[in-house]
Amino acid sequence: MTILVTGASGHLGHLVVDALLSRGATASDIVAGARTLSAIDDLAARGVRTVHLDYNDPATITAALDGVDTVLLISGSEAGRRYAGHKNVIDAAVAAGISKFVYTSVSKATSFDWPLGAEHKATEEALAASGLPTVILRNDWYTENYLGDVQRAAASGVIAASVAEGRVAPAARADYAEAAAVVLLEDGHIGRIYELAGDASLGYADLAAAAGEALGRDVAYVPVSREDFVAALQGSGLDAGTAEFVASMEDGIRGGVLADTDGTLSRLIGRPTTPVVDTFRAALAG
Repeated sequence: MTILVTGASGHLGHLVVDALLSRGATASDIVAGARTLSAIDDLAARGVRTVHLDYNDPATITAALDGVDTVLLISGSEAGRRYAGHKNVIDAAVAAGISKFVYTSVSKATSFDWPLGAEHKATEEALAASGLPTVILRNDWYTENYLGDVQRAAASGVIAASVAEGRVAPAARADYAEAAAVVLLEDGHIGRIYELAGDASLGYADLAAAAGEALGRDVAYVPVSREDFVAALQGSGLDAGTAEFVASMEDGIRGGVLADTDGTLSRLIGRPTTPVVDTFRAALAG
């Protein structure tokens, strides 16, 4: 088995390669793809084959797939521009006869209507139409998404959001990366769609309490209106379109898109997911 991990220079992709190696994959059986090869020099030093791979350059995708039978497509990072690149990878994988194709999607991608999910839904639909042997990993929030809030709370004592009583079930990136490694290495997952989330569903008061524990000070959750939230984002320098997109993610959380957890992630990785406070502490220490 030869496994291509796309987006290997990103946080999640790099952690997937780490997890594959820790679970017994041979470095020479892993191909790490990135737009900038120098960003994954450390993987090359560990014996991993590294290749130039740009989702928007089909020739680089075709070259990266040479000798590969298993692919992990990590979703692109440019909101609004992801789908075309994803489709390029899917088309190349079809042409290459890939025997297992794993995709990192988002919670409830086909059942909850919000801007963040639109390109994931389109990608899942393209995969279903492609005939590729597919595994879908629908990831809830990364705990690391809140590190900026935690750092600001060190001075302010406040985490402000427009999610009202919305809840999330976050897990550390390393937990999601390990789940990806499991389904890449193991048989029996093709055709499955996994809704992956941390073991606990948390309100923002819970997140504030975890931040306070990690920081060693009181931190309070302060609900704000959507209008005030957008105004604060624009006041911090975001353009109107970006502020609206960020607010739409809070709309989704308020609507419950990230609230559910059923233990699938911890069952896949064979251990409890990383507690939120542990991720906060590790980040602050680092």
